[in-house]
Amino acid sequence: MFEQINNYFTIEMLYYWVNLGVLPFWVILVFFPKSQFCKYFVTSIFPFFILSGTYIFMLYKSYLNSYEFSGNFNLYLGIENILDLFSNETFLMMFWIHFISINLFTGGWIVKDSQKFSINKILLILPLTITYLIGPL
Repeated sequence: MFEQINNYFTIEMLYYWVNLGVLPFWVILVFFPKSQFCKYFVTSIFPFFILSGTYIFMLYKSYLNSYEFSGNFNLYLGIENILDLFSNETFLMMFWIHFISINLFTGGWIVKDSQKFSINKILLILPLTITYLIGPL
């Protein structure tokens, strides 16, 4: 069973599922920010459990493919080392999962703060869209 899962979830397939998997959370954040579903499901820790499971699976796949984890510390040595790291699909996918998680966390934070300060949900559409497309600035 683990072998079938490992064979199905290639880097491309994980990229596809991670990108599609966060879309329902963003739709709920943009269109239904005051719903109970958003409060207990989207702005909670649940989406991050899913993304962390994906990240752990990526670490597992990296371990099976004898990825050299000590090479990750080379990113502090210069820009060329960062380019080398991002040329590796596994490292790039781990970075992408981090980026998606941070975007979703920031979107949830924007919604929680808007409710705390009684900001109209129409005014949230632009900052949430920018956060989804560009990331937290």
